[in-house]
Order: sequence, then C-alpha cells, then structure tokens
Amino acid sequence: MTANPQGRTRRAALLSALCALVVTGLTGCSSEDPDAGTNGVGKLPPDQIQRKTVNAAESADAVRLSGNVVTSGRTYKLDMRLKADGGMGSVTAEGATFRLLRIDEQLFLMADSDFWSGGDADAAAAAKLNGKYVKVPQGDPSYKKFSGFTDMDVLLEGLLTLHGKVETDGRHEQSGTRTVRITGDGGSGGTLDVSLEGKPYPVRLVRAGDAGSLTFSSWGENFTLEEPKKDETVDYGKQLPTS
Repeated sequence: MTANPQGRTRRAALLSALCALVVTGLTGCSSEDPDAGTNGVGKLPPDQIQRKTVNAAESADAVRLSGNVVTSGRTYKLDMRLKADGGMGSVTAEGATFRLLRIDEQLFLMADSDFWSGGDADAAAAAKLNGKYVKVPQGDPSYKKFSGFTDMDVLLEGLLTLHGKVETDGRHEQSGTRTVRITGDGGSGGTLDVSLEGKPYPVRLVRAGDAGSLTFSSWGENFTLEEPKKDETVDYGKQLPTS
C-alpha cells in the first residue's frame, strides 16, 4: 500500500499543534527568555538593581534631566543638561522661567524683566536686565539655591532615592527603552525605571509623596559650556538686585 503524503502532513501539523498546546499549558506563557538581549539587571534582586543604577549614574560624565520637582511646597519645572564642571538649562517656578548657566564656579542667570521687577529693582533697571546673562556673586544668598540646579552630583544624590522596602514591579518601556521598575514601599516610597539596554542608567523617577517626576536621558553625552559674550552679560558685583 502506498503511504499518503497528505495524511503524513496532516498528522505532523496536528502533532505540532498538540505540542504547542502542551507547552503553553505547562508554562502558561511563551518560552522566550524575557532577559534575552538585555543587560541582565532584570534578573537581580531589587536592592542590587538599585545599587547598579546608582553606580551607573555616578560614573556617567553627563546627563539631561527634565520634569517637575516639588520641594518646600513649591514646584520647579526643570530641563537641565549637567556634567562635572557645570550645567545649563531652564527652570520654571511660580510662572517665571529663567535660564541658568554654570561653568566651574561662575554662575549666570538669564530672565525677562518681569522676573527682576519689584524689590529694589525699578522698572528701568529691570528692563536693562531683560534677556541678559547676569553674573550671580558667590556671596549672594541666591547663588547656593540656583547653583544647586546645575550641580550634577547634588541633584542625582538627592533625587535617586527610594524610601522604604525596595521591590521590583515588572518590566516596562519608557520612551522606547525597555526598563525594569523598582519601587519603595509598593510605590508610595517612589518608583524608578532602570534601563535594560546598555548600562543600567535611571530612565524615569517618580518621587515619593507626590514630589514630582523626572526623566533622564543623554547619559554620557558630552556638550559644550560657553561663557556668554561681554555685551550679553551684566555684572552686579557682590549682590544681585532683589527680585
């Protein structure tokens, strides 16, 4: 008797389907490794993930961070590029936006005339400062506050913190990057998405207590800090006008 090729094909297809059904029933999911092609941090305990992402951030030469930070009841919207010897970007608070530029110890602030109006700065003086880079003296009370927004080490140390028991919260995706999420106290202590691609850099942070959220990008990408031209700069000496 001649074997029926069509019958063999059907039996092979049926067996293949049954095998797939059995495998699915046993595993409950695809047999693919979710860590295939990743940096492997997703397999680690949550405290080790946290340690690795903090170490990666501390070893980076530069970063861009953007988002909102709530501190002392005030909300600051940040878009900053930072590196070891300075930073630049914009900060918005209480409806006012100003730009900051720090090169080593020299800090410059640029804002519109509304920012400078009030206090002992009259309208004419405020108008002269509009759109100019104003040197911020190191002895001025505002120097420490403003320079903190341009200090990579200070910002990262204060931000990359989860409170309470740290646990993992599954795999996610942020701006096209695969991440593993870790949380503090089930999320009430903050959440941090860590990249599963390349170095385990922080990608997105939601701070505890509704204190804002930030995204991190451009890790290790250098950029140029240039001192503004003299005709774009105003030097008030030892103290800024009150604003």
